[in-house]
Amino acid sequence: MSPTIIGIIGITIMILLFLTRMPVAFVMAIVGFVGFSTMITPSAGLVLLSRNVYEVFGSYDLTTIPLFILMGQLGFNSGISKRLYNVGYKFLGSTRGGLAMATVSACTAFGAVCGSSPATAATMATVGLPEMKRYNYDDELATGSVASGGGIGMIMPPSVVLIIYGILTEQSIGQLFVAGIFPALLVTILFIITIYIRCSINPEQGPCGEKFTWAEKFKSLLGLGETLAVFTLVIGGIFIGLFTPTEAAAVGAFGILVIAIIRKQITWEGFVKSLMETLRTSCMVMVLIAGAVIFGKFLAVTRIPFEIAGWVSELQIAPFLVIAVVIGIYFIGGCFMDALAFVTLTVPIFFPVIMELGYDPIWFGIIIVMVTEMGVITPPVGINVYVVYGVAKNVLEQEIPLEKIFKGIFPFLIAVIVGVIILIIFPKIILFLPQLMY
Repeated sequence: MSPTIIGIIGITIMILLFLTRMPVAFVMAIVGFVGFSTMITPSAGLVLLSRNVYEVFGSYDLTTIPLFILMGQLGFNSGISKRLYNVGYKFLGSTRGGLAMATVSACTAFGAVCGSSPATAATMATVGLPEMKRYNYDDELATGSVASGGGIGMIMPPSVVLIIYGILTEQSIGQLFVAGIFPALLVTILFIITIYIRCSINPEQGPCGEKFTWAEKFKSLLGLGETLAVFTLVIGGIFIGLFTPTEAAAVGAFGILVIAIIRKQITWEGFVKSLMETLRTSCMVMVLIAGAVIFGKFLAVTRIPFEIAGWVSELQIAPFLVIAVVIGIYFIGGCFMDALAFVTLTVPIFFPVIMELGYDPIWFGIIIVMVTEMGVITPPVGINVYVVYGVAKNVLEQEIPLEKIFKGIFPFLIAVIVGVIILIIFPKIILFLPQLMY
């Protein structure tokens, strides 16, 4: 039996195991181990299993992940999200749909200290939904803007998905972070335009809130101070080579903690909760990476990624059509799998194809994150939708039907698609800053 056939059988078994709702990380590890042992030897499989798991959990580079997650958790438990929302509310709340616009803007700002899409959605839902409910916002617009805005946390640095992509493809995490800034701002602007159009067509969806004086608006900007300080310190430090991404993550987490202590905005219980949530999320990500690495080794010996790359390079079609197919696969797959899991699973397969076609790996990484952002709000998985559903049930003490939330995200989904098309047509939007800084 040829290695390619064994690889196809392994992938088929993996997909069938996914349907049993087994954890993705364990499925990838089991299939990868059994497949590798079948093609080489069982002893080689055991060496692979022990060595790769040790290398993953002992990797210095991977300490970036728990540190950035800790930075986000400390930011949430110290009340940064409320201050960010307050700034957006003061400036945009008096316009039609202004509270939804403020929520989306706050999601972008909070993504700069968080890096997790579900965490951003949960945080801003807790802050924004009660306000939008108070001003009689339509449930579809309110929940849709929060769920979709949370997805910006995947693009805005520091992004956990970008870190994973950088590690799997051996690309500069610093360059990926820099490249994500303009796309995140582009999506934010497109979301605000979407809200404006919706509320212009149907003003009852987003009534005007209260007005504030310019003095009150400028005073609220003080709430951005700590976020801008930490973001500038982290990203700026990476820009000028002051420290590595891992060191930047440590500096960012420490900076948020110091600010919270000085301003007396975090309790001991909040600090412990931040550590526990960081531990839980980090363990999930680490195990996922370990499984992906083992499965990636199996794919390597089957030579499927290289066969696909060779086959694609021989096709007599334009490279942009290949990119369109790859993006379509990411979009469809993202609807059924967690974004992080899907990226770790598919990058080893498609990355050689993209390199064969001559595309920039940094550009491709941002496009992947943009497309998987759609997956966090599209059915049937749509993790952000379920997060907002749960938060709304607790905060508003009412149950908003999932169908209504999914319906509310579709205008924003169209906005993301428009954003992806713009970035494909104008790749310099992504590459301008990395080329300038590096």
